[in-house]
Amino acid sequence: MPDRSEKNYEQLLREAGCSEKVLAHCRAVRDVALEYAQRNTLVSVDLVREGAMLHDIGRGASHTILHGQRGADLLRAQGISEEVARIVECHTGAGLTADECTMLRLSPRDCMPRTTEEKIVTHADNLIEGRKRVTIDESIASAIHLPRKVRRRIYHLAQEVELLCS
Repeated sequence: MPDRSEKNYEQLLREAGCSEKVLAHCRAVRDVALEYAQRNTLVSVDLVREGAMLHDIGRGASHTILHGQRGADLLRAQGISEEVARIVECHTGAGLTADECTMLRLSPRDCMPRTTEEKIVTHADNLIEGRKRVTIDESIASAIHLPRKVRRRIYHLAQEVELLCS
């Protein structure tokens, strides 16, 4: 994976049409994700940094659930690694199954976080509302509109990341 500076990540986000608010959110998610990544010696800290900074690149095109797949497609078209594209594609909530994607009128792809890096960025995103860090309980409470099984999946992902990075 080529070494990219924070300036380059922010340039990619700006070129994709992301606002300063989205950039600030991405920085906050990056900071939390790095806290977790640095606790697990088997994790690629560089991959977590890049994925966390770019996880919302699709928000330049859409502020709906579609932003994950849009962002991943954009990164793939730009030749960014598949590992980073997967982090972007899988970061919403606790991921989406291909069936859930179909029901949401997204491309029917498996968008479930599988790697530790994907899980760390997804969990970190759940812990940031705007630029503010929240607890997992606060995050789940603000997701009350989501089905119970999705909220349960978010909670189980949080538990798994806490264990993997303890």
